[in-house]
Amino acid sequence: MNITELARRLRVHPEELRNKLPELGFSVGKKAIKIDTRQAQNITEAWNEMRRKERLAEKVQQQKTLTSRRDIPDSERQSILLPSVMTVRDFASVLNMPVPRVMQELMRNGILAVINERIDFDTASILAEDLGFKAQKEEGNKETDTEGVDKIRNRAQTEDPEHLQRRPPVIVVMGHVDHGKTKLLDAIRQTNVIDTEAGGITQHIGAYQVERKGKQLTFIDTPGHEAFTVMRSRGAKVADIAILVVAVDDGVQPQTKEAIDIIKSAHLPFVVALNKIDREGANIDKVKTQLSELDVIPEDWGGKIVMVPLSAKTGQHVEELLDVLLIVEEMEKEHIVANPNARAIGTVIESNLNPGTGPVATVLVQSGTLRVGDDLGVRSLHYGRVRAMQNWKGEDLKESTPSTPAKIIGWKLAPTVGDVMEVPVDVKELKKIKSTDFSLKATEEVASIKHITKESEEGQEDVAKQVVNLIIRADVLGSLEAILGMFDKIQHPQVGVKVIQKGLGNITDADINTAEASHAIVIGFNVRPGGGAEELARDKSVDLRQYKIIYKLFEDVIEELKKRLPSETVIEEQGRFEVLKNFKKTDHGWIVGGRVKGEKITRGAKLRISRNGEYVGEGSIESLQLGRSELKEAHAGQEIGMSYKGKTKPEEGDFFEVYTEDRINKELKIEGISLR
Repeated sequence: MNITELARRLRVHPEELRNKLPELGFSVGKKAIKIDTRQAQNITEAWNEMRRKERLAEKVQQQKTLTSRRDIPDSERQSILLPSVMTVRDFASVLNMPVPRVMQELMRNGILAVINERIDFDTASILAEDLGFKAQKEEGNKETDTEGVDKIRNRAQTEDPEHLQRRPPVIVVMGHVDHGKTKLLDAIRQTNVIDTEAGGITQHIGAYQVERKGKQLTFIDTPGHEAFTVMRSRGAKVADIAILVVAVDDGVQPQTKEAIDIIKSAHLPFVVALNKIDREGANIDKVKTQLSELDVIPEDWGGKIVMVPLSAKTGQHVEELLDVLLIVEEMEKEHIVANPNARAIGTVIESNLNPGTGPVATVLVQSGTLRVGDDLGVRSLHYGRVRAMQNWKGEDLKESTPSTPAKIIGWKLAPTVGDVMEVPVDVKELKKIKSTDFSLKATEEVASIKHITKESEEGQEDVAKQVVNLIIRADVLGSLEAILGMFDKIQHPQVGVKVIQKGLGNITDADINTAEASHAIVIGFNVRPGGGAEELARDKSVDLRQYKIIYKLFEDVIEELKKRLPSETVIEEQGRFEVLKNFKKTDHGWIVGGRVKGEKITRGAKLRISRNGEYVGEGSIESLQLGRSELKEAHAGQEIGMSYKGKTKPEEGDFFEVYTEDRINKELKIEGISLR
């Protein structure tokens, strides 16, 4: 047989094969071209045995390395600081390790990354822990969306004080899910908004105005579920006063704490509404104690925070809350001012596509006056011109003054919730929007907020990571942004979510066809399948799901991820066993006698066979026997008999390295999320 042909069969370069043959005991010249068939067969067997031992040695090394890394106590791990995103080269530099070594570890964890590939902190910290380090995130790397807020703040600071006039305060209502925020607003404005909300949870940010003692108050209703963190924090940035709603029968909950953090970070004066005092089990003092532990001390306990016990359901003490808000507004009147004669600037608090009127967005005007006919600028782009405006009651407006929420018709495309809208000095300075695909463009704006898995943003395909593909259709941009922000919390090294397509409006046939090709789940939020999309989904066996409650959507996605979550292998080294005698062969292995060294060995454990420092085989322990007694485990110094299951024949002087290998199903935990 030609040596080149033999090398091809063995999947090795001919030159490497020639160099290895003397090590395997074959005398073949380096210039030889052909060998006989019998010798080729012997070389093939020897080569395969060599490769088997190499693979076994590599497997043992991986097991021992994994065990040694896990056993390092935290106190002995070297602490390192890592940024939120870094390249593989930078990561290796921080670890003071060769780049190829780090890339090899990444590959062992199922991540194929080149030297300049960017990896996120979560991935890097897990890898660093495997390598014996303790990773901490560098401060100051958290990205914040402050550009628009700074623009509004700068406008206020540059205004001539003589031109500033008092405006209605903007009040944001915050608190834990189901604590009665929307019901409180319902009682305040004496409408029935809550009946339109699915599951008692507000799905979109809305703004409303009420009058109390001749003064206007503007309220922003923020969604109550934890998935709306981004929208709630934006709500706080446009507000002057906050109402923290806490149900006295439920007490302080995770989102209560989160709302307090948002309010404090925005430096907002706030009032606490102790809701549901009409219920059994209401304990006002207990809730005040819980709030005091969070440094929210009631005024009647010597603190500065006014707390109003009330019942949004019965309307009890709601008017007292409004009076307290007027007092807070009076105390903050120097800051609640704006110039109504300036160019209008405000924040988008809702955005959607209307089949009849096209893109529609609600803007809270924060300074200046917005008039019909004004041009709309968002992020230096010309987003359209005001064709019509409506207030929260649906009444037409000719102009919107500071603190007025206005529903604007005339956008070229729907802006993103949280965008700052500004009437430009010169419309010619704004860039024109070339895209005519409003729906796609609007959702692309959402995607620019750095959503979904970081791997997909970088274009990195992780072959080992189990990914749930999703196609999402939502009714309004606020909902879509909240869903994407919710998925942004799902960061896991082994499973993830990938949104391959997203948009506003009903589910189409094209969505179903794309889902079939990409094995994706089609999700509709407050939308329905259009045309024959539902029937097409049945024909093509596409998973089509419709939701009206966002936390139900999230829980179902988490369940899908749990199904794909692989188990973890945990290696625990036991003792060693020295073979003193090979008694006989059995159907599945051999019976040997020997001495236990190390702490112990147990029945059912796995073993590696070491001969003269080289690993030659592996197997498992079927039984242990001391005299006539069966043992579950044998300890150091005992001479016992062992029934070993394996293919390699043990020899006297061999050592069995005994270990256990357990597979543990991992739990999927998402930081900051508590499922209902």
